[in-house]
Amino acid sequence: MAEITTVDAAPDPRLADYTDLTDVELRRRREPAEGLFIAEGEKVIRRAVAAGYEMRSMLLTAKWTEVMRDVIDGTSAPVYEVAPDLAERVTGYHVHRGALASMHRKPLPPPAGLLQKARRAAVFEDMVDHANLGAAFRNAAALGVDAVLLTPRCADPLYRRAVKVSMGAVLQVPWTRLDFWPGDADLLREAGFVTAALCLDEKSITLDELAAQRHDRLALLFGTEGDGLTAGALAAADLRVSIPMDAGVDSLNVAATSAVAFYMTRPRD
Repeated sequence: MAEITTVDAAPDPRLADYTDLTDVELRRRREPAEGLFIAEGEKVIRRAVAAGYEMRSMLLTAKWTEVMRDVIDGTSAPVYEVAPDLAERVTGYHVHRGALASMHRKPLPPPAGLLQKARRAAVFEDMVDHANLGAAFRNAAALGVDAVLLTPRCADPLYRRAVKVSMGAVLQVPWTRLDFWPGDADLLREAGFVTAALCLDEKSITLDELAAQRHDRLALLFGTEGDGLTAGALAAADLRVSIPMDAGVDSLNVAATSAVAFYMTRPRD
């Protein structure tokens, strides 16, 4: 059972994990290097704990202490209670959810092992927008995706905004990062996956046609907002797939596209 410590002044080295959370570049460098990530809000903290992530510490405002009592009782990590204005000074923003936890990252699994038992996989290529990435992970969790693979330049799914937008889904869906892309597309093929690139191409089949093929193992490839998939990714894919559009709209954003594609191609048995 953790002991709750009241902290009433900053800077305080005990709160170092929570400093300058709005400084994206700083946090992107610091968090992976130090092996930590920040879970924000009661639901996300609970999902992180349920997913087996080890807690480093918690930062709570007073009204959340009793709400999180069972989590506090279940951890030996330090718990710091602070006033709302101090939480804002430390983090750089108004922590309206009133509960933050610093969690240890887990080692990423090798891609081949992740794919071994999966039937539906998603590859996110160079997706740098944390909100889009979080939303896509939430879609993956809800719609039957067993594995998510990120290319080397993809954003960190454990960055606070991505975790928050995903409602903690990034902590539930098995994922890892590829070392070499698009060369690592061979790993999907070796695992028995058909790879389908979502793109705007006159030679594409429709998403309905892909769904009708009922592939047992299918990997869907998604590119960046605006530019889409790279030429290398398109060349590595077995199929090119598009979603027919009406009303003069040429495409959906990547998060919406992933939701439609995951739903249409989900395993039916």
